[in-house]
Amino acid sequence: MEAVATALPQHVAIIMDGNRRWARARRLPAIEGHRRGIVALREITRACSDWGIPMLTVYGFSTENWKRDKTEISLLLDLCVYFAQSELAELCRNDVRVNVIGRYEQLPPASKGALDGLVARTASNRGLILNLAVNYSARSELRDAVARMMRDVQAGTLAPDAIEEETLGDYLTTAGMPDPDLLIRPGGESRLSNFLLYQVAHAELVLRDTYWPDFNRAAFADALAEYARRRVGAG
Repeated sequence: MEAVATALPQHVAIIMDGNRRWARARRLPAIEGHRRGIVALREITRACSDWGIPMLTVYGFSTENWKRDKTEISLLLDLCVYFAQSELAELCRNDVRVNVIGRYEQLPPASKGALDGLVARTASNRGLILNLAVNYSARSELRDAVARMMRDVQAGTLAPDAIEEETLGDYLTTAGMPDPDLLIRPGGESRLSNFLLYQVAHAELVLRDTYWPDFNRAAFADALAEYARRRVGAG
């Protein structure tokens, strides 16, 4: 196996950025960048399984993506179906369990059904947990969490005086999951882009210029090595 950092994170979050720019640089249609992004996700998911990282959360489709060209949106939604069908065998072979966070129930029936099927068919797997953030917005997630808290307060099942700093986390879509230790953003940008704003409060941020379709195992190992160096330095 490749040499990889010894101080590994327990939960890695990735903003999969740069698909369209990767395609544009090669004079290819944008959808080809997204297809190659799926290949990169397959490689990084496999690396997490190989290296014993328990949880991976990836930003697949944000609520802001609805502002894109309608043809590209339609193709992105078709890719949800393609991913669910094409990756099922690979995910099961590596004992990966898939979870979906975000308002994905608002997707068209075919895309939602494909994701529901993927979650159901991998539910008995006991290896890596792969969280797909689909139609996700951290601000919407926080709004929904606060609304649920308010309903519980009004119902008398949650006392206002009992609300602690961590209480909000119990109402998020990631409730029960450890917060990410490491957030990686390929693609050359330096923004959180409305991704896991509450959960990454203490995460190490690793930013790379490499576009997501070119982010391979070697690039991932390099990001993990930087994480390990920072943790050793902090100790």
